[in-house]
Amino acid sequence: MDEWMNNPMNGVTVVLAIIVIIIGIRIMVVGSRLKKLRKQYVEVMGNTGVTDLESVIVDLKQTIAAQAEHTQHIQSQMEIMQRVQMQGKGRVGIIRYNAFADQGSDLSFSIAVVNGADDGMVISGIHSRENTYVYAKPLDKGESSYPLTPEERKAIEQAK
Repeated sequence: MDEWMNNPMNGVTVVLAIIVIIIGIRIMVVGSRLKKLRKQYVEVMGNTGVTDLESVIVDLKQTIAAQAEHTQHIQSQMEIMQRVQMQGKGRVGIIRYNAFADQGSDLSFSIAVVNGADDGMVISGIHSRENTYVYAKPLDKGESSYPLTPEERKAIEQAK
């Protein structure tokens, strides 16, 4: 044992052996982390056939730009469709009533046809024993330049 202590090379050998063991442990830890990193890299890259991440990012950026352009195109088409829908006259309200209290039943009528902006027309038919009179009045934002009867206003409200 004295011989081992007196030889300085034996101490250096022991220290170097300990350093080698520590470096070996460190290499195993780094190898384990590298294996996890490689597994994550393979998951991200998938089956793209591309080996560098830069190409994948550039492709994703181009795809996002194309999607944004497509979304803008769809949104402009939707705005056009909304304007067209607002102009279409498809809302109808019908009121039948008795114009003269002394005769018949509800043979008179008012029909309102309006669009989303409440533009359109109201048509009224006043029925008496001898004749039926038909009147048409234009509508602009739910109002007419001609006087509207209560029945015509009710038909307009129904159409809205």
